[in-house]
Amino acid sequence: MTQAVQVLVTGGAGYVGSQTSKALAANGYRPVVFDNLSTGHRELVRWGPLIVGDLCDPGALEQLFSEYRFAAILHFAALSDVGESVREPARYWRNNLQGALNLLDAARRHGCAPIVFSSSCAVYGEPGPLPIREDVSTSPVSPYGRTKLAVEQALADHGVAYGLRSVCLRYFNAAGCDPDGETGESHHPETHLVPRAVMAALGLIPELAIHGDDYPTPDGTAIRDYVHVCDLADAHVAALAHLEAGGDSLVANLGTGTGFSVLEILEAVERVTGRPVPRHTAARRPGDAAILVADASRAQTTLGFTPRHSGLDRIVGTAHRWIKSGRTPGGTHTNSAQPS
Repeated sequence: MTQAVQVLVTGGAGYVGSQTSKALAANGYRPVVFDNLSTGHRELVRWGPLIVGDLCDPGALEQLFSEYRFAAILHFAALSDVGESVREPARYWRNNLQGALNLLDAARRHGCAPIVFSSSCAVYGEPGPLPIREDVSTSPVSPYGRTKLAVEQALADHGVAYGLRSVCLRYFNAAGCDPDGETGESHHPETHLVPRAVMAALGLIPELAIHGDDYPTPDGTAIRDYVHVCDLADAHVAALAHLEAGGDSLVANLGTGTGFSVLEILEAVERVTGRPVPRHTAARRPGDAAILVADASRAQTTLGFTPRHSGLDRIVGTAHRWIKSGRTPGGTHTNSAQPS
């Protein structure tokens, strides 16, 4: 029997990382998860070994790369709360950028395996023409977005100097959960719109805050491009295959090209759950754009990316089943939800 190709998955105990680990295993890879479990969950690591460690610890990385030989790296590990990054930028720069640089140093010392990087549409900042293409200017408005862009730039520089090939995948709004119920969204606290709307419908939180109903959109609420986590996972497997085949480095958006407003999300939650979503309107948050929608044609052309799971009712339905199962521990600390 052919031995599975071994790949490193940093942050593989988290939301997208765990779903991608499942997809990797289904495609013949052996995901080795490296996670400090600060936001991830041990029980979501089900398709390969878990090594508990921190990217900010060079010694732990050296030991990891000495014990395992990796054909590639999928880098998810990062702090990702935009609001928190504004309040605690030093923590975000140290964790997200220094951790990534430590990872690149270790990878370079041990053979410079190609890297698939979990980036974000937060690198764009205030959008220009819609849908957003990868060649528009990047001007992130949060420390979180700036750390993601900095890692992208570090990868590009490593490509020029050391021949490191990479694929940077700029997610728009990750949503939904594993249809099989084996992994899902479990943040502490939960701030994303879809799970919090479901939680409000189920009575797990008192109500949902809608931040702004006066945007220049048809119903006044912010519009976002929601892409199912299973489609994101498939895109990472496709990006890995692209690099394995000798493909060039690239940056690509991951989205559907279709936007839904906050109120449309709440309508879908009420339709799927059969229950009302208690809500109130609050003030806009600084830096929230009215509309963020992806042009994902580059990912389609280069990676064959075609979202298959990202219908709105499917996104909400899988989130509803996961939350109703009682396996999501987050979400009781705040009534606010980001439109993401």
